[in-house]
Amino acid sequence: MIVVTGAAGFIASCLVSRLNAANFNDIVVVDNFAIEKKLPNIQGKKLREYVDREEFFVWLDAHHEQVEFVFHLGARTDTAEQDPAIFNVLNLNYSKQMWQACVRYQLPLVYASSGATYGDGRLGYSDQSDALLPQLKPLNPYGDSKNDFDNWAVQQAEQPYFWAGLKFFNVYGPNEYHKGRMASVILHAFRQIRENGSMQLFRSHNPEYVDGGQMRDFIYVKDVVEVCFFFLNHRTHSGIYNLGTGQARTFIDLALNTFTAMGQPANIQFRDTPEDIRDTYQYFTEADMRKLRSAGYELPFASLEQGIQDYVQQYLVPNTYY
Repeated sequence: MIVVTGAAGFIASCLVSRLNAANFNDIVVVDNFAIEKKLPNIQGKKLREYVDREEFFVWLDAHHEQVEFVFHLGARTDTAEQDPAIFNVLNLNYSKQMWQACVRYQLPLVYASSGATYGDGRLGYSDQSDALLPQLKPLNPYGDSKNDFDNWAVQQAEQPYFWAGLKFFNVYGPNEYHKGRMASVILHAFRQIRENGSMQLFRSHNPEYVDGGQMRDFIYVKDVVEVCFFFLNHRTHSGIYNLGTGQARTFIDLALNTFTAMGQPANIQFRDTPEDIRDTYQYFTEADMRKLRSAGYELPFASLEQGIQDYVQQYLVPNTYY
């Protein structure tokens, strides 16, 4: 059996689809299934069992001998939330409990970290040395919670026989419809263009960047789950890995490609970045991907053009799920 936490969420549900496509159908999905708006993400999937996240560790004590691999992708991901205690529950303490259970039963573990751990990027975006982790200064409690767990994990004398923490950069793609404000700019753009023929981007409040010139490492969710699948089959070289494309692109690029994929003329407007996230806004991110490549991952990453084209035409226009 393969365990996937956060399974009704964005990235994890796409991973379940990728596993099913490879004929892995003995999947135990873990989540808070009372959040009904996420449930369409896993409807129609081939699954072994549903387990509520509050009951998971009791379930694991009884079934660990049947478990082959754990993907711990469940997390609180609201970057605008300012209460650290909320993140400590799921992103830090629950993850520690997951790690300890995987140590106890010697289960391989892949867990979700985040590019938000790098903060404003002044220390770069390298995952080559764990010595950098204590120096990182994330810009919000979400990033703090992810970095706190990364720091805790690398300090543990007892570790799963294989583990990988994946620092997701700006992930976009199908099954994110339920994320509201935290959904990708591509989804927001699609909805705005469909409704009124135009879209809004955040105005730059940094003199080093023109409006729309803010740059992020946007990675298509299909590439993210492909890397997860790689680690399912290559259980060596434990550690923390960046997971982006290694190529930063502007929000203008993103917007123009969304208009193109929809067959619409470009009409971009700008609005002020909301004050509750303005001071913690990342103006540039770009993952250093050499560590993952050195671990043996060879597949190319979709370009922003390719990813948006697939996302818009295969999922958003027909309103389908991955």
